[in-house]
Amino acid sequence: MTSPLARDEVDLQASMEIAMAFRVLMIGGTGQVGSAVVRALAAEPSCVEVVMVTRRTVASTLAPRVRQVELDTAASRFPDDVAGLAQALVAQGDPVYGASCVGVGKGSATWSEEALKSLEIGVVGGFARGCRAGGISRFALLSAAGSSATSWFRFARIMGLKEEAVRDIGFQRLAIFRPGVIAGNVHTPGYLARLGRLLPGPFGTIEQDDIGRAFAAELADSAAPGGVVYLENAAMRQAARRKPGRHV
Repeated sequence: MTSPLARDEVDLQASMEIAMAFRVLMIGGTGQVGSAVVRALAAEPSCVEVVMVTRRTVASTLAPRVRQVELDTAASRFPDDVAGLAQALVAQGDPVYGASCVGVGKGSATWSEEALKSLEIGVVGGFARGCRAGGISRFALLSAAGSSATSWFRFARIMGLKEEAVRDIGFQRLAIFRPGVIAGNVHTPGYLARLGRLLPGPFGTIEQDDIGRAFAAELADSAAPGGVVYLENAAMRQAARRKPGRHV
């Protein structure tokens, strides 16, 4: 039987591991969900820096530990540029995690399938490959409820293809976030968010800030096991509220 003192030592060690300092290299940080993730990471004491990859510098009030780096996402060298940036961050000594919060929002209906694939699979996939090549072994990916590469619905199919592309890169841990209707997002009509609250399960409504906090909780949990994990609405709400040391 483990003594109370030994249990206290184990709990202390776990707390120290959970509080380990880390950095995040992310894309999509200027969007609606991405901004919520950046806010949550900026409020997380163990996150010492968030580096947002952007196509152009966006005028905004950034927290002291958040900075932007301009890269040409359409260039063939984009994955290599990301790899170089990742290597520079890894060289600073703290664990570095990758995150993608890229999402078109309500405008996706007006995009062609080729344009959506270019962004969701091409740009996000290139960013993820660059992260892995630069020494990042852990990644968090924004997707959507119902995503499946074999879906009849275009958006769900492309999200599923994006998940497959990132999964095939071989991260040690990959957390895939699949929100339903996102409340608090300017792209979500108010009536849809209200209707979504009547739907239980993965296709119902989730608060945008809960998604942000769930991302931050996932990345702050340095003791999380390896593998691929999928977080739908309920799991994201739980992650957003869990205490250090509790895994999804």
